[in-house]
Amino acid sequence: MAIRKIVKEGDDVLAKKCRPVEKFDIRLAQLLDDMAETLHLANGVGLAAPQVGILRRVVIIDIGEGVIELINPKIVAYSGEQETLEGCLSCPGEWGITRRPEYVKVKAQDRNGKEFTIDGKGLLAKAFCHELDHLEGIIFKQVAVRMLTPSEIEELE
Repeated sequence: MAIRKIVKEGDDVLAKKCRPVEKFDIRLAQLLDDMAETLHLANGVGLAAPQVGILRRVVIIDIGEGVIELINPKIVAYSGEQETLEGCLSCPGEWGITRRPEYVKVKAQDRNGKEFTIDGKGLLAKAFCHELDHLEGIIFKQVAVRMLTPSEIEELE
């Protein structure tokens, strides 16, 4: 495994739409393993492939219950609403308030290409939305209700 460099806001790769994964091979497995190691080192909740410079539909999430790998994910159902604080590894030090669904169901493939669905509520639902937005070239700041001021961020620390 290897630590990958996390791309920061301003890099064009974060604004591009990702292509589907078609080959479920050792390179994909290596990318997933590297992303998991990178995510844990960065103390993040989720990481999408474009955040490490790869324009493929690959996402990993870990809300503290183990790594969830999502290949070619699609939101197939959602309900409710939550307004919460959100940040991003590609926008260090910046925080905003977003409105996301309270519940999200995602259909995806695992690292071997097998399809599955997974449900998420609360933080997991927010993470699904945040990371899948990255696959469309969208960062959370584009959907934030408002961004926190420097003094509000200082109060968080």
